[in-house]
Amino acid sequence: MLAKRIIPCLDVRDGQTVKGVNFINIREAGDPVELGAAYAAQGADELVYLDITASVEKRPTFAELVEKVARTLNIPFTVGGGINNEEDVARLLDAGADKISINTAAVNNPVMVETLARRFGSQCIVVAIDTKHTKNGDIVYIHGGRTPTKQITQKWAREVVERGAGEILLTSMDHDGTKNGFALEITRELAEGLPIPVIASGGAGTYDHFVDVFKDGKADAALAASVFHFGEIPIPDLKNYLKQNNIEVRL
Repeated sequence: MLAKRIIPCLDVRDGQTVKGVNFINIREAGDPVELGAAYAAQGADELVYLDITASVEKRPTFAELVEKVARTLNIPFTVGGGINNEEDVARLLDAGADKISINTAAVNNPVMVETLARRFGSQCIVVAIDTKHTKNGDIVYIHGGRTPTKQITQKWAREVVERGAGEILLTSMDHDGTKNGFALEITRELAEGLPIPVIASGGAGTYDHFVDVFKDGKADAALAASVFHFGEIPIPDLKNYLKQNNIEVRL
């Protein structure tokens, strides 16, 4: 059995790590390079860095931060936000990122997933899906959670797999920052129905929420931000707790 992964997420705005609730009400959480190094030392399996305003402001993700992170970290990390073309991806991978994450660009131009997978390999192409439950079903949002689309989450997830995505980063906007637990139903639906790993994101607040998302949600990895940034759940303690609950993790 593959070990379940714990992935701190660092949302970056203007060079600082920030965190909000339901994608708004944002506050600063510290220097992204220093935080990343601390998480690596604590036993995080991977990191995700998201430039949360890049796609809204129509500017490329800055490679300078990626270079600093790559010089500091000894664990894999993913970078996303404002990636619009192959050149953006090449720049970020050359700067030291292990994977890139696309959301808005993939929805606007689905063929881009195929193009990137062919050129760089599926293993480094993560498609981020920001999803919200509505009366019309589970809907994909873009532009950092600001713009609804006509894409149904489950259908879109299947499409990006067919186009060559190597991993899905599924964020429930309804649960994001609430600390009330992950969106187990849709996470389980995708994790059981897709042949690639699914990272669950949005809603972590307690140790048991992580147990739930691995056991009931069937997630391959769990991503969280504020509970790590503000010291509420130390990663070594979390991994020991998961181990005690018969969940395979790397200690």
